[in-house]
Amino acid sequence: MAVNLTKGQKISLEKESGTKLNSVVMGLGWDAVKKSGGFLSGLLGGGAKEVDLDASCFLFDDAGVLVDVVFFNHLCSNDGSIQHSGDNRTGAGDGDDEQIAVALNRVPSNIKSLVFTVSNYTGQNFSEVANAYCRLINGDNGQEIARYNLSAQGNHTAQIMAKIYRHNGEWKMHAIGENSIGSTPDKIIPRILPHL
Repeated sequence: MAVNLTKGQKISLEKESGTKLNSVVMGLGWDAVKKSGGFLSGLLGGGAKEVDLDASCFLFDDAGVLVDVVFFNHLCSNDGSIQHSGDNRTGAGDGDDEQIAVALNRVPSNIKSLVFTVSNYTGQNFSEVANAYCRLINGDNGQEIARYNLSAQGNHTAQIMAKIYRHNGEWKMHAIGENSIGSTPDKIIPRILPHL
């Protein structure tokens, strides 16, 4: 059964999944906030406006140096261990809108932390985003290990969601949930560094 994480919570991935993990998938889902306005607003183009959130994964080494980043414009890590599903520009539909697959057994040994973020490329802030979440899935059997609901709405345009990191020979997960600003991944890096 999946763990519902709270901000700041840390878990052992293998203990929660009950098995040794070879791969995991970080899924991100969201919806646009539906605008109220009645019958006429529906006829005149009201309702939910599209929101383009972008999931990214930053790879840091033991010294906290950024080694690589996987995002909508660089869909695979240089070493091939991390793969992005591609850009979803609307958040429409059920389930994960974007996914980042991580072959844990292929992540280079010099990489200590994988930090997952979401940013709004179109510059809308999180007051226009509803039902946002990130979840971690066992890549071998599709079972959900943990879920973190991103309930914070406000004028931030990005969020540092979670970190997967090596500790004493095993992979752990830390739900960070820190609001940030930035329409593209490079603008979020200064706010990530204190969480390494």
